[in-house]
Amino acid sequence: MWWPKPLLAALVLLALGLAGCGLQPLYGSTASGSRLAAVMSSVEVAPVPGRVGQRVRNELIFENTGGGGAAPQTSYKLDIIIKENVTNELVQISGDAKSQVYELDATFKLISKDGKVVLEGKATSRAAYERFETIFSNVRARQDAENRAARTVAESIKVRIAAYLSQAA
Repeated sequence: MWWPKPLLAALVLLALGLAGCGLQPLYGSTASGSRLAAVMSSVEVAPVPGRVGQRVRNELIFENTGGGGAAPQTSYKLDIIIKENVTNELVQISGDAKSQVYELDATFKLISKDGKVVLEGKATSRAAYERFETIFSNVRARQDAENRAARTVAESIKVRIAAYLSQAA
């Protein structure tokens, strides 16, 4: 393949510039030298009330431990408070909604073992679902929307905690 010299020079300079920018892979070693997976498995996720709260907690535990057991000694505790809301969409003249949007807001705090809050934030997810005439279909559609929102919120929290812990000494 033929490359013009100015373009080739620009690509080489770009590659060299990016190599020294200080970025590191998120799931490699942390700033302290330990593996991020080991540090993530030492995060204890506190129980969250309700079915959706339990779903968020289960997703986080699975993501942090890879499905294995938690670390024998925890270094951090994760507290999560969730708020749920349902909004009607496509409301007909009769007042019936053809679809709804389930919204899940989570506020979280990562607490070190000495009791200090080291990271806090919010995560939000919205999941739309169709309304049907049968009750079972409505219940199942709502549960599917709740599960999708819980998975998205858990993933968002996990990534933010992983980014923090990878830089923490």
